Amino acid sequence: METLTLAALLLMAAYLLKTHAQKKRIVLLAAHLARYDIEKLMENLTEGYLRCLGEDDPARRQQIWGLLDDTANRLASQFERFAAEFARVDEAAARVSKLPLALPFAQLLPGASFDMRRALAIHARGIADAAANTLQQTAKSKAYLMSAELFLMQHTCHWYCRSKAVASARMLARHKTSYAQLIDAVAPTTRRDYLALVGN
Repeated sequence: METLTLAALLLMAAYLLKTHAQKKRIVLLAAHLARYDIEKLMENLTEGYLRCLGEDDPARRQQIWGLLDDTANRLASQFERFAAEFARVDEAAARVSKLPLALPFAQLLPGASFDMRRALAIHARGIADAAANTLQQTAKSKAYLMSAELFLMQHTCHWYCRSKAVASARMLARHKTSYAQLIDAVAPTTRRDYLALVGN
């Protein structure tokens, strides 16, 4: 009986520590994001891509692409500033556990964590390259690539705040897209650098 009580107390303590750490991360990330319109621009861009792809009139479609390019450039600029600002966060607060589930202090284990500051820098470059169309893609392919870069960044943010498992579940629920599909859809440089940072 004493063993069961001790186990229950340990589980409760682990849960409370995990919850406290997650709240701190959410507050930290939200405080930095609050200075920018990144989430609103992301929403405008992804909804705009869907609207544009459903537009039958070529002239109207071209006009919408032009507006979306402007939105993508603004988003890339703001995200670059956000990533540079977040780069000044203390390293301990920026460590993210690579384990699928959130466990207290798991990010302190050697090799079991990655640096969120570096992840955001990779995302900033990927988003900027997609906005600038450095791969010289068609408008439709560019929209697909930008969406993938944005969704992978969103996955990383959820991973930072909660866990990889929660981030992947949210991506499936919201966008019907798996983590593996996101990795396959981003630009080759993003994929290479991101996987080198977070592992498989």
